This record gives sequence, C-alpha cells and structure tokens, in this order.
Amino acid sequence: MNAVQVIAVENLPLIKKGDNLGKLIVEAAIKQNTPIQEKDVVVVTHVAVSKAEGNIINLDKVTPSERAKEIAQKTNKDPALVEVILQETKDIVRVGQNSIITETVSGIICANAGVDRSNVSGDRNVVPLPKNPSGSAENIRKEIKRLTGADVAVIVSDTHGRPFRLGEINVAVGVAGFKPIRDRRGEKDLFGYVLRIKQTAIADELSSAAELVIGQANEGIPAAIIRGYNYQTDENASATSLTRAKERDLFR
Repeated sequence: MNAVQVIAVENLPLIKKGDNLGKLIVEAAIKQNTPIQEKDVVVVTHVAVSKAEGNIINLDKVTPSERAKEIAQKTNKDPALVEVILQETKDIVRVGQNSIITETVSGIICANAGVDRSNVSGDRNVVPLPKNPSGSAENIRKEIKRLTGADVAVIVSDTHGRPFRLGEINVAVGVAGFKPIRDRRGEKDLFGYVLRIKQTAIADELSSAAELVIGQANEGIPAAIIRGYNYQTDENASATSLTRAKERDLFR
C-alpha cells in the first residue's frame, strides 16, 4: 500500500537558547514509540530553531532608523519591529497596509522578513528566521544521524501567505538531505503527453503536511516526522532553490 504518515513529535520542552534540537527530537520520538527511522523527513518550525540558536530580539533594545519610522507609519507597525525586519532584509519587494514583503538575507521571499512574534515569551520579544536556515537543517540532520544512525531529510518550516489565495500554509525555509523540487519535465502523463513545465515543490508540500499536526498556536509541538515518502536524496540541498528568479517573477 502506498501511504505516508505524519507523526507529531509531542512532549518536547519549551525550546531555549543552547538546546540540542536534534537530540530532543530523537529522545521525544523514542518516548512516544515512534523512533526516527531511515528515510524519515523531520520538519521543525523556524521559531524552535531560532530559539535554540539564541536568535531572539527584544524590541525595547532596538533603535529604529528614519527609514523604519517612515515604513512603520505606512504599515501601522511598531518602528522597532520594522527596524528588525529591515535588518533581516536584502530587498523590499512591496510595502502594503499591514505587511512588508521582503527578500531576506538568506534568499527567502516572505512577509516581514519572517520575523515572528508568536510562540515566544515576553511581549517585546520577536524571533527572526535562522541566519542560515538550510545550514540549521543540516546541523539537525547530522545530529539525528549521529544519535540514530538513520539518514533522514530535515526541513525548517515557516508560515507563509500566498498571492491570490486566502489563508496561510507552511513552507520550507531551510532543507537538508533531499531535493526540495521534483522535476517532472520529460515524464509522460496517463495519455502519453510529455510534461514540459511540471516541477513539484516537494519541500513545501511536506511542510504543509507537517503543519496539520504541528499547528499554528502550539509551540509544544514544534516538530513532526513524515514517514513513507520516497524523496530523492541531495547532500547539497538548499531552500533557496525554491525561490523563483527575479527576472521570471511576475510579482516583483
């Protein structure tokens, strides 16, 4: 039977700076009788990763620039928050009434540079994306391999909105160990038609599947295991390959 399982990794502690996420996930998976296996995909929220790496910023310690103040007025945002967003930004794509669409320094295009205010203690604390999300994914992957002997894929996920569609989904901002896109160009469909455009964003699909058990408002479940999906391995994977080139992006 062709089946894929999505398993929540439950009873993890609230993540803090210095925590070994790979070790915590491995131990929690064993305790709930779903130990990590060869070819599993482990999905971890970016907030959990950034917190473990100590990437938390207190807005009271941020001095907004004049540019931040100007954008804050247009977007009705806290100037200190806008300053953090600008510090995480390589290029501003668009400024709207409630959001700032940016390309981050790590090459991800998203709202507010991925800076998150949810699932972090302290009213004035925010959590940016990891400095190197795919590097963070690779570090977790190596730790899981060291502890279990299993070769797995790892995704660092975040919640993103989408043009033309209401609602948010989880997407991959960091990947390790597998090809994030399945290129199906050249394959034939049921009637022999040769596919010419089809490229499937596997990493984003797996991230959204994991979100069904991780949830948006419960940092107590910041990780999931996806079992049974036959991905293509890639030792040099990066989530930046999911970003459409600027010259081919109709929205930029």
